[in-house]
Amino acid sequence: MPPASKASPVASAAVAVAPRTFLPLPLLVGLFCVLWSSAFAGAKLALADCPPLILLSVRLLLAGSIMLALAPLWDNAGRRKGQPPVRRRDIVALIGIGILNNAVYLGLNWTALTFTSSAYTAVLTSCLPLLVALGAGPLLGERMSVAKWAGIALGLIGVVIVLRSRLAGAHETLAGTLLIGGGVSALAAGTLAFKYFAPRGGVWSGNAVQCLAGGLALIPVALATESTGDIRLTANLFGGLAFLVIGVSIGGYGLWFYLLTRASATAASSLHFLMPPLGLFFGWLLLGEAVPLLDILGIVPIALGIWLVTRPAKAAG
Repeated sequence: MPPASKASPVASAAVAVAPRTFLPLPLLVGLFCVLWSSAFAGAKLALADCPPLILLSVRLLLAGSIMLALAPLWDNAGRRKGQPPVRRRDIVALIGIGILNNAVYLGLNWTALTFTSSAYTAVLTSCLPLLVALGAGPLLGERMSVAKWAGIALGLIGVVIVLRSRLAGAHETLAGTLLIGGGVSALAAGTLAFKYFAPRGGVWSGNAVQCLAGGLALIPVALATESTGDIRLTANLFGGLAFLVIGVSIGGYGLWFYLLTRASATAASSLHFLMPPLGLFFGWLLLGEAVPLLDILGIVPIALGIWLVTRPAKAAG
């Protein structure tokens, strides 16, 4: 394990092979947050006409196949710049990370979305930075300063404020909460594994392997627990599926893993504190979900927490 005062060699290796981009990093961060947070409302819209695991399997297999076909074109630039060759260890790591991030995290979240609100799911998912921070020190050697812990605490306070009005009215269930919590734990494990193993390869090919691994892992579970007779071919289903494949699986996850190569796991995962306000907005805009005043008040400590968590990383850079 590297000492706390030095950068983790795993994190350094990931940054060393990070591809350059023609867009400013803050713009990519903003685009990621919009795509990621709108996915909850988009998924709930499509889930009205298709069982969750069947829809998720189709989404992952379509997205993985598209990215696998495009990967040689997009990843050639990285190889020309001397990117190390992909090893068998890297493929195995990507498969495991894909199962955690796609099959387990999304499978549990989408199942919960069939009887919970998209805003509630977005708020609970924003607890990701706390789980990542707990493992980033011992696994990655990331230094957790007082400012970072204060930022995480403020972010969680904001999440609690947002949750208070939802739980007080008994609008959500314990079963849904446990499913979402299990999904967030899987996403945290996948985030830490990505930084720890630092698998080689391009962003597109790596994301394709993860999507295909998650989709293939879900197929037997989906067919054993759900019926294709419950699928209704509607405009909402096709529109929601197209957005989830192109906008979220290809665009959102591609940006997520790119950002992980440009920042520490804790700083990158702190972006999920933006998900409550954005999730509330898209739930209101697309699904007509109510937004209580306490939800809006919770945005303030969330925003301050993001600034505290990310500020040391920018200064060090």
